[in-house]
Amino acid sequence: MELDHKLLKEISAIVVIILFGVLVFLSIKPIIMAIAWGFILAYVFMPVYKQIHKYTKNDIFSASVTLVLALLIVALPLWFLLPTAFQQVFELYKLSQSLDVTGFLSSILPSASPQLLTQFTAAINTFLGNFASTILNSIVTTTLDLPLIFIDIVVVAFVFFFSLKDSDKIIAFVKSISPLSKSNEKIVIKQFKDITYSTIYGRFIVGLIQGLFAGLGFLIFGVGNTLVLTIGAIILGVLPVVGVFLIWIPLAIYMFVSGHIVAAIIFTLYNLIIVTNIDNLISIYIISKKTTLSPFIALISSIGGLFLFGVIGLILGPLIFAYFIILLDLYRNKNLLSLFSEEEPSGESKKSETK
Repeated sequence: MELDHKLLKEISAIVVIILFGVLVFLSIKPIIMAIAWGFILAYVFMPVYKQIHKYTKNDIFSASVTLVLALLIVALPLWFLLPTAFQQVFELYKLSQSLDVTGFLSSILPSASPQLLTQFTAAINTFLGNFASTILNSIVTTTLDLPLIFIDIVVVAFVFFFSLKDSDKIIAFVKSISPLSKSNEKIVIKQFKDITYSTIYGRFIVGLIQGLFAGLGFLIFGVGNTLVLTIGAIILGVLPVVGVFLIWIPLAIYMFVSGHIVAAIIFTLYNLIIVTNIDNLISIYIISKKTTLSPFIALISSIGGLFLFGVIGLILGPLIFAYFIILLDLYRNKNLLSLFSEEEPSGESKKSETK
């Protein structure tokens, strides 16, 4: 009876914790994406914070300086570039309405039948119209939601600041409530850290840099609406398998068809030699371990995450899939339950005995 009473009290405590956990989730649900952005940006800027803290030895001052730097790097460019991006979206919309799609298709497919050209033209016009309408609707929605966006920015800044300042306390707290045994905890944490690092730096940061180099090419070769195309190149650069070639190849073809042969050749070489290979060059320096996700799973997890969470889903989707695959692999090897065992692995015990 005494054992049953103790078990009942433990179950009751777990139920109460779960109940309050659900209530906490519901209370932060409206701002949960802002909280996630704050944690991700804190992770990205953690090396900067550590370098500053090495000299200042002050948590608050180091976190404050890092926050200011993050605002200068992330927020200020958005503040100045967003109006230009909106203007270029309107220009692209007007261009899509006046574009001679039939003439363009007939120039690159001279042997195509009129019926095929008509079908291709209708499909492309529909796609361009829907794409432009979606972007315009997003702009209108964003404008109406400016007060909520301001609140989200404040939340991101607070989470960013305290995640840096109290990073050691957060890590210690998570370890203290972890049900994993100490030896297994180190193994799992290392796997999670490797995947998080390779996903955030290896995909997001590399995709960002690749998109910026593509945008530099658009600017050098006089491509119109450079800012919007650069944003599109960054998003495509972050997506696995899919790449910025989906933007620069049609532009190169358009240059050829328009008679700018030399510019089209140099533009193509620039993208083939620099933009396409910048991924591998940067990865050598900043990625210590690539994620074990296959390109197919990485692609569908990124697209699924994009639809479910928005832009941040490009990061969260692959992370969720990668963590899930780790747990599945542990279960497949019958090691999942051993994670919660207090017993040390045989290798560890042998080491301790020899010592």
